[in-house]
Amino acid sequence: MNLPNKLTVLRVCLIPLFMAALLIDSIPYNIYIALGVFALASITDWFDGKLARKHNLVTTFGKFLDPLADKMLVMSALCCFTYLDWIDPAAVVIILAREFMVSGLRLVVANEGVVVAAGIWGKLKTAFTMFALIAVMFLVGYSGFDKDIFIINEILIWISAVLTVISGGIYLKGYWSYIDSSK
Repeated sequence: MNLPNKLTVLRVCLIPLFMAALLIDSIPYNIYIALGVFALASITDWFDGKLARKHNLVTTFGKFLDPLADKMLVMSALCCFTYLDWIDPAAVVIILAREFMVSGLRLVVANEGVVVAAGIWGKLKTAFTMFALIAVMFLVGYSGFDKDIFIINEILIWISAVLTVISGGIYLKGYWSYIDSSK
């Protein structure tokens, strides 16, 4: 297994640690530990792709696991934040629906031998969402949770939701011919 794939596997393995740190209140400074673990996992996403492309280490395993690892990390954080009442569940449902739609689209076109590569909007969506989730944890950890922090969290998560819808629409438009029911 090459280094980029090991980084992707590490990202998946960090998810339970992130969730435990975030949700177990009895751990001192739990939010900061969760923030650090999430930030580390997010950084591995950037490094694994950069290394894979730079050193020609792109593999089928990586093409499969990398987007799945991203979705698992982001969905875990979104679900935890919703559970903690830090963000609006409606935005989370929109984001999760897009993720399932794109995953389903990837499966359909894979049957045709086509790989749905991450486009610029998908990368922007992922990067901003990871930034937003890190910012939410930082803001809640730094200043506690009050109405002003909730409003900032809402702005960040709804920007993520809008980017999510845009990137999902672009994927759907680009691969519509594979799922067009009139054919």
